[in-house]
Amino acid sequence: MIQVENLHKRFGDLQAVAGISFEIAAGEIYGLLGPNGAGKTTTLSMLSGLLAPDEGRIRFDGIDLASRPLEVKGMLGIVPQENALYEDLSAQEHLRLWGGLYGLTGSDLTTAVERVLEWIGLTGRDREPVKNFSGGMKRRLNLGLGLVHSPRAVLLDEPTVGIDPQARLNILEVIRQVADAGTAVLYTTHHLEEAEKLCDRIAIVDHGKVLAEGRLDELQKMVGGEEVLTLRGDFDSETLATQLTDPSLVRVLAKEEGRLVLATLEQDGGRGSVDLLSKIFALGVSMDGVSIEPPSLNGLFLKLTGRQLRD
Repeated sequence: MIQVENLHKRFGDLQAVAGISFEIAAGEIYGLLGPNGAGKTTTLSMLSGLLAPDEGRIRFDGIDLASRPLEVKGMLGIVPQENALYEDLSAQEHLRLWGGLYGLTGSDLTTAVERVLEWIGLTGRDREPVKNFSGGMKRRLNLGLGLVHSPRAVLLDEPTVGIDPQARLNILEVIRQVADAGTAVLYTTHHLEEAEKLCDRIAIVDHGKVLAEGRLDELQKMVGGEEVLTLRGDFDSETLATQLTDPSLVRVLAKEEGRLVLATLEQDGGRGSVDLLSKIFALGVSMDGVSIEPPSLNGLFLKLTGRQLRD
């Protein structure tokens, strides 16, 4: 349904996107994970037609976005990170407005609005002004605006930011229902657990590139037996990295002032991170904190990017 080929986008000296490619099938939820500045939002902006890529091609169901933008946008739903709501309008008024902009009229519009209100759990509150809504209710309505016209593909930019766990669960359930009905979903998030539970496939991106892609089980296999250690404290990262680096035991993932991220592989007869920490303490290194990430998807993310997902 969605085909993205070799996208590039530069802003002055900044290469925001540097050759991203992926495909999303109808009914599939595809997670795009990356730390801040990884290129996710720029990629979504190009897919939505807000930005033109410097290079590359975007197609929806075989239709080229650059050559037939209005046709593509008619089949596309977009849910931005910021709520696109008017405080004095009701939920029903919002949905009728957005449905009308997509060409729905009469009974078709009424049916679409009623369907979405039921999906997002606002049927009994649909005539109240949005200013009376909680943060979670606003997020659910924001999601509904991107779904009212039954799009064939939906772009979701962190739709659960700043809401409570129950509201987040409701939104995730709606997204799964939408995908099960055959809609292709592109989903960005800063919640790794959301991607693990929701997404059929996941791409890890950083510096405008896809670093790894696959189903959850495929990505977990890429983790191997490595643990990831993050050290913080009053030390020279360059010097400490030189003292600790042993290609057979340790890889340096990231180093900056007062922070060093290492991957350590369990060895026969050894204890991996425990042995490494013993060596660090023996060097008399001043540390404020140590975290150990066992083999996991979060560990893979750290290995590939040198950063936490929410950094």
